[in-house]
Amino acid sequence: MRLAIPLLALTLSAGFTATARADEKLPPDQQAKVEAVLRQEGFTKWKEIELDDGMIEVDDAIDANGKQFDLKLDPKTLAVVKRKAE
Repeated sequence: MRLAIPLLALTLSAGFTATARADEKLPPDQQAKVEAVLRQEGFTKWKEIELDDGMIEVDDAIDANGKQFDLKLDPKTLAVVKRKAE
């Protein structure tokens, strides 16, 4: 039983560490590149850009027609790989 408590504590702390790193801000240079891609794709504004689960996620991106989308971009190519209408 003595081994179970430290093992449980280690397991829980590892889980919290993974959770804390799930949503990360992009470095300023990559943020600027993503914003340029969004403008090129016709989006005029957006709420938040972050790295989550290996993908760049853009919340509440609004296009020139006023439609709102959540987007996922490939972090290497910056191509929009998923577009979900809100």
